[in-house]
Amino acid sequence: MGTISESNSSRLRSYRTAQFHYTLTYIAITAVVLVFLNLFCTRLSQRLFYENKESAMIEKCQLASDELSTLEVWNNATVSGILSQLESLRASRLLVTDSTGLCVYDSTGGALNRFVLLPEILTACQGNDVFTWRYHNGAMISRAATPIVDFGSVAGCVYITEYDTAQGAVIDLLLQTILRVTLILELAVILFSLIYAQHFSRRMRAIMDSMHIIQKGNYDQKVNVGGNDELTLLANEFNDLTERLQTSEEKRRRFVSDASHELKTPLASIKLLTDSILQNDMDADTMREFVEDIGSEAERLNRMTAKLLSLTRVDGQPLPETELIRMAPTIRQVAKMLKPVAEKSGVTLELNLDEDSTVLITRDDLYQIVFNLMENGIKYNRPGGTVTVTLSRGMDLARLTVTDTGMGIPEEALSHIFERFYRVDKARSRQTGGSGLGLAIVRAIVSRNRGEIQVDSQEGAGTRFHVTFPIFDTEVDAT
Repeated sequence: MGTISESNSSRLRSYRTAQFHYTLTYIAITAVVLVFLNLFCTRLSQRLFYENKESAMIEKCQLASDELSTLEVWNNATVSGILSQLESLRASRLLVTDSTGLCVYDSTGGALNRFVLLPEILTACQGNDVFTWRYHNGAMISRAATPIVDFGSVAGCVYITEYDTAQGAVIDLLLQTILRVTLILELAVILFSLIYAQHFSRRMRAIMDSMHIIQKGNYDQKVNVGGNDELTLLANEFNDLTERLQTSEEKRRRFVSDASHELKTPLASIKLLTDSILQNDMDADTMREFVEDIGSEAERLNRMTAKLLSLTRVDGQPLPETELIRMAPTIRQVAKMLKPVAEKSGVTLELNLDEDSTVLITRDDLYQIVFNLMENGIKYNRPGGTVTVTLSRGMDLARLTVTDTGMGIPEEALSHIFERFYRVDKARSRQTGGSGLGLAIVRAIVSRNRGEIQVDSQEGAGTRFHVTFPIFDTEVDAT
């Protein structure tokens, strides 16, 4: 069995490239079009020659026929005498026959007094004008015949043959010109097709090369193909995709790094406490204290894991099916759930709710938004403080405001509080069980429900969160 060399294999692959296919397609289409144009031009020119020649030859035959119809006696001498007076009857050969096809005059003398049963003569003897022609050996050979009518009956016919090399030369030149033009156009199309296909292939190759680079994890790659066509739009979409991939990859790496760092702390604490229990003799009270600390760290780890999962679901899942709901009942439900926590911390909950604020959202999303904001207001408040939840309705917006009287947020930290794992006071956050994920979850949920969230705070005086959603006037069940 033979083998294909590397060069031959490469050559075979080149035939399967888009460049080759596009070039072959353009050439084939153009060749078909040019062939049709060639045939059309040839037929059209021949038709024009045919019509001009037919008119001229029939006119000659009719002129001779009109003159011969006046003869009483038909013979070679009388016919020759009439035809010699007609200077316009120049032809390669002229025949005059009677109604039976018997030749009474032949300009060449070869058929005189013989029956000439040519198709044209037979047709003319039946009373019809006839013209035929063909192109042969560089000459245009034309034949025409016209009946000679005497008192309403066919007495004979006039038959003319012309062997026109001048017309043949014109036709030959025309055919050669059309062929040359066709070949030049085809060569031009081939050249254009090669250039265009190469240009197109180069632009496509740039996109494919960039895809291969991105497959290796380099999301900085950009494509610049130039132009203003579909490939340009494809390249722009590709660049947008790479930017999103790069952003997503950066978020993923930061998320993994932050999650690893945050999870490391409770795990390290648990490891230290268990090693202390295993390596040291301690009384029952100390051991109980250590076990309680382990449980506390495990619980903090569990809460952090749950929030990570929640944030992942918000980022990766499409917006669930929403519904028109009034916000006030959900806010009261959250307040009811957090009331024991607030009482334990010495914090008072106050609600000022507009009952007509209706938004398009899922109940779970609204519950999570309100829960996280109120829980933060309780956690980072002070004994005797207040968390006030206000729900108001504007012209086209519903505004949810959660205000606390806690420690406040430093001005330099306000731009970072919605970042994942960001904590203003890390020590107090650990004491209160904060993971630095709650506000990130809130912002993600608000954004995917077409809302906006803002914050203003004064250090030492408290913090106020503002959440706005588009409102709807549709009547819905408040339950």
